[in-house]
Amino acid sequence: MTAVTAVAAVRAGAVRVAAVASAGIAVHTVVNARLLRVAPPAGAVAERVSVILPVRDEAARLDGALAALLAARGVPDLEIVVYDDDSTDATGGLLAAWARRDRRIVALHGAGPPPGWLGKPHACARAAAAATGTVLVFVDADVTLAADGLARAVLLLRDSGLDLVSPYPRQVAASPAERLVQPLLAWSWLALLPLRAAERSPRPSLAAAGGQFLCVDAAAYRRAGGHTAVRDQILEDIALLRAVKRSGGRGVVVDGTTLATNRMYDGWAELRDGYAKSLAAAGGHPAASAAQVGLLWWLFVLPAAAAVCGSGAGLAGYLAGVAGRLVAARRTGGRSWPDAAAHPVSVGLLGYLTALSWWRRRRGTATWKGRPVTAAPPRRGPRAGS
Repeated sequence: MTAVTAVAAVRAGAVRVAAVASAGIAVHTVVNARLLRVAPPAGAVAERVSVILPVRDEAARLDGALAALLAARGVPDLEIVVYDDDSTDATGGLLAAWARRDRRIVALHGAGPPPGWLGKPHACARAAAAATGTVLVFVDADVTLAADGLARAVLLLRDSGLDLVSPYPRQVAASPAERLVQPLLAWSWLALLPLRAAERSPRPSLAAAGGQFLCVDAAAYRRAGGHTAVRDQILEDIALLRAVKRSGGRGVVVDGTTLATNRMYDGWAELRDGYAKSLAAAGGHPAASAAQVGLLWWLFVLPAAAAVCGSGAGLAGYLAGVAGRLVAARRTGGRSWPDAAAHPVSVGLLGYLTALSWWRRRRGTATWKGRPVTAAPPRRGPRAGS
């Protein structure tokens, strides 16, 4: 056997293994789609609910977010604690006007995070400290809740017996870049996370949550240390769930398709900067990120490339990847076709964004809303005897 023949045989074997693995992942996606917890029908919540809304430069979105929250049905005892994190636009004035009109809104204002903190964990911690509800619901300003979405999320938390649930909103993706990348979020946890095991296991690797919409028992939140325990974490949502698990609680991502909608990024520039902020943190280490990207490329890009060259196994692997994307999209209310057909392109673009995230982190140029995405170290107090 010549060297060329040997290389071709190895490549063909890699494609066949990738095709089989992709088919298995597609089947797992179907299973998870059936296991995904769904909120009960609308009903009344018989406890005080505190909605935590951290905002920074959200003048364009604040009105819509607050209007939807105030229109919530089935939550008679509601407070909305909004923390304005040193906004530079009209957010502060708009918030003050809303607070004057409706007593359910508690308006807080801050001058930015102290050393050792990132902005969002600090805003959430300050707002949660002022909240008086037995349930805390964290939402972002780019999330629009359905009229019964808040009540159903709280009822799901209580009915499930979990300490934290993270309803995944229906994602709105308009631009080509959003349509390529955003569906990977829902696909990733539906395809790769064993949902029922994730509920029970304290393992950090089995944790998925979205800070856009997160519902947690107030006592469990405080027992876990709240956002103080994740003060310097870029992915504070996943870190908070891990803290809850470490303190003996349980939690998982759940279906929020009918509870809320969310347009996380508006166009390529916002999407690029958002992922460049977070993907390095998701990997934890350059080698780990490289291994994750390499595995995804092997499973979903290699078969597509082989299919173009006439490989039947490659075509089967490509179709399995597309099938998994279709299942995830239809289960979470996303756009399914023809977007799913571009799954290999989506995975390839994710690799680029991961590399960009590490590049910016190493250069110290990763920012979000005008701030660096790494917390400044806390100031040291005077030494003993000084």
